[in-house]
Amino acid sequence: MTRDDNELWIRRFHPAPEADTRLVCLPHAGGSASFYFPVSRTLTPRFEVLAVQYPGRQDRRAERCLDTIAELADAVVARLVPWTDKPLAFFGHSMGATLAFEIALRLEQRGIVASALFASGRRAPSCGRAESVHLEDDDTLVREIGTLGGSEAQVLKDEEILRAVLPAIRADYKAAETYRYQPGPPLSCPVYAMVGDNDPKASIDEARSWERHTTGHFELRTYPGGHFYLVEQAASVTAAIVELMGAPSRT
Repeated sequence: MTRDDNELWIRRFHPAPEADTRLVCLPHAGGSASFYFPVSRTLTPRFEVLAVQYPGRQDRRAERCLDTIAELADAVVARLVPWTDKPLAFFGHSMGATLAFEIALRLEQRGIVASALFASGRRAPSCGRAESVHLEDDDTLVREIGTLGGSEAQVLKDEEILRAVLPAIRADYKAAETYRYQPGPPLSCPVYAMVGDNDPKASIDEARSWERHTTGHFELRTYPGGHFYLVEQAASVTAAIVELMGAPSRT
């Protein structure tokens, strides 16, 4: 694996070589690494933030999209191995939370235990729902995105951008909706579930069920808002990450 290949997948917006821990951030369906640029700016230099860029979007638009969680998890794990000289924690939102869970499982099988897993805006892996938006036509997919809010709801008003990003969004929705949890040993790292109190994609009870997936410490935090609560609650969410990771807050 070349350095260029690794840099395609792993974006380090603000290098922090003095940081003791790296926080790996996994985007939501249709999202990109740049979604976490503000998080990186806020948390550096306490943590070195690594944001994952999936293929099929932005500067990787010409590449084939990966449309299963298993494919994505295997690909990300391969690119994270060079970064495991320091402890890794994970933050994933929506589909990214499920992906972070599967990545953490794979790393634990290699003897690398995550420092923590932050699962945001996503029901626990064992809480399945019958969803098939990825099979619908483009108009239905766009309406679904619009109901959830977030940055994609705005950019999809531009027809040219819409045509460019819909294949990646559809692939991500397929990955999220066809994911099926395979019962097995739970994680041993702390798991922190975060959810908006009005999220149509993850109820508070479904978020609480993340507790089943770790033998380590578990905590649930709720915030005002819907599926993209973390945009309006960014300051509270980043402060919680610092607190729960045991680092003093930045001044």
